[in-house]
Amino acid sequence: QVQLVESGGALVQPGGSLRLSCTTSGIIFRLFSMKWYRPAPGKQRELVAAISTIGIANYKESVKGRFTISRDNAQETVHLRMNSLTSDDTAVYYCNAVPTIIAGTTEYWGLGTQVTVSS
Repeated sequence: QVQLVESGGALVQPGGSLRLSCTTSGIIFRLFSMKWYRPAPGKQRELVAAISTIGIANYKESVKGRFTISRDNAQETVHLRMNSLTSDDTAVYYCNAVPTIIAGTTEYWGLGTQVTVSS
């Protein structure tokens, strides 16, 4: 059974920091690209950050320089370090696992973790 479990969401003041984690089980983690999404106006979800199987990271423009995505293949976990948080970052953050070709065609999602940025 595949599970993606997000954690680390919290209420934080503007300018604060959080580290989100997504721990996986039931997949060959090293064969999956990992992504973080959040809801966006007019869209179901927007891509916040992604990291490939070889550690190449990409970010939504508005979080560049503030967010850092990383992966720990031994722990089968992906992290999202978020600094200089603003109210615009308030959202439920979802973890997404996207397989490489040899790992199949099924994507997996976690249930999300709530981040609230407020004073």
